[in-house]
Amino acid sequence: MKTNLGKTWNPRRLDVRAFAEAGATLQAELSLTSLKRLLAEIVSDGGGVTMVAWQARGEMRPGNGGTPGVWMHVQASTDVPLSCQRCLAPVVTRLEVDRWFRFVADEAMAEAEDDESEEDVLALEPRPDLLDLLEDELLMALPLVPMHEACPAPLPAVADDLDVSPEEPSAPPHPFAVLARLRK
Repeated sequence: MKTNLGKTWNPRRLDVRAFAEAGATLQAELSLTSLKRLLAEIVSDGGGVTMVAWQARGEMRPGNGGTPGVWMHVQASTDVPLSCQRCLAPVVTRLEVDRWFRFVADEAMAEAEDDESEEDVLALEPRPDLLDLLEDELLMALPLVPMHEACPAPLPAVADDLDVSPEEPSAPPHPFAVLARLRK
């Protein structure tokens, strides 16, 4: 994992304020096998280990009332095999994350400000797990309906699967036929 100025940052319990004050950057590659929730969404393609390239950068920005705000920019990208919803074959899909997060003192403040803010607001305490945050963002980047632009094999037509012989359409029953039988 690449760090700034010899300082080692723990992405599993990141001190985001110190990270932002230092203007620090973390970047690494992470095996998809360590992201269990995302791994559950993909299909096995029999290939090698899929890697997720990611980076995070902290910065302090001027905030309300003159106090600087804590911000973090998170980026990640990977290619994952998903199941095509047309042909059910694997389709390799690019997932990309490029998000800014603003951090506030605690969960209550984050919840209060999140609805009113355009940016995502998170709490400084408890210290966030950066890798869980990355996994959350990658899960949200999954397409609702993954599909090939053009499926590799032709799709069977529905009529080919059915053994239906063409028949003469029967005339619809007359609505008063039952009444006519009662009259006799």
